Amino acid sequence: MMHATPYDGSSRLFQIGTRPLPLEDWLEPDACLAEQLREKARLQALGTPDIFAELPESRAAQAELLALLVDYLPARFPHLWQATGTGLRILPLDQVVATEAEDAPLAVAAKLVQDDLLLLQRGDEGWRLTAGSLAFPSSWVLAEKLGRQLDAIHDPVPGFGPGTRSAQIMARMFDATRPETPMIRWNFSLYGDDRLHHPDSLGPGIRRFGHGDRADPVILRVERQTLRKLPETGAMAFSIRISTESLDQLASRPNAPAIAAALIDQVRALTPEQLDYKGLTLEKDRLLARLTELGGS
Repeated sequence: MMHATPYDGSSRLFQIGTRPLPLEDWLEPDACLAEQLREKARLQALGTPDIFAELPESRAAQAELLALLVDYLPARFPHLWQATGTGLRILPLDQVVATEAEDAPLAVAAKLVQDDLLLLQRGDEGWRLTAGSLAFPSSWVLAEKLGRQLDAIHDPVPGFGPGTRSAQIMARMFDATRPETPMIRWNFSLYGDDRLHHPDSLGPGIRRFGHGDRADPVILRVERQTLRKLPETGAMAFSIRISTESLDQLASRPNAPAIAAALIDQVRALTPEQLDYKGLTLEKDRLLARLTELGGS
């Protein structure tokens, strides 16, 4: 069952909302590990564009991240990963990933975990994105962000672009983060389907949740995001694990009315700019009506 934290009101949209995370809990594979790794492999086999991108200066950080995963995964989750002579065996798939492959280290790392993996590195002008494996984007394209500074990456997000207080706080947080203390935050969006690979954004005037009187389907798409500073290169590793849950599934939870009420509160609090960014400008009323069906008010 999906973690309720991102939309039960304890983590709110358009807030940085990071908190320290015990090092042993850096990653948190769930029951969808095998399914999502198969989907990554399928997208790769199809030649899906913009899944991987790198700048040459990122290779040392890529190698450091891969080495950390090779040590961490079998030690923390021995029921899921097992070290072999050539790499790591993913037990749910009975598949060995060769960790000394000639591929870019980050591309190899992405075959081990269901999370998408991004690397940001500090330069004279600040933190910028230097490499990424992004199989499951939530309405953004990796190639459009590669090489850009942290504030420019977040330029489309209301209140997070260059010159904003949030951008300044993020940069200071990146600088201050210690390798021994990863950070975690949650984010969520609402979509009309449960596709994992979702680079496209709906244009203005397009309904997100179907065309009937009732918003259906409505899919909650949750991102478990972590930030871990790499001790040797000083790069920041950013992980994103996607979970999806429909409102129909949510309705079966004992606490569904409380979650629906918290969601209603968050949606009502969004500014016009935030509603537009989340693709909810046309859908606010239908969405609130659907959430009210779950017992929210």
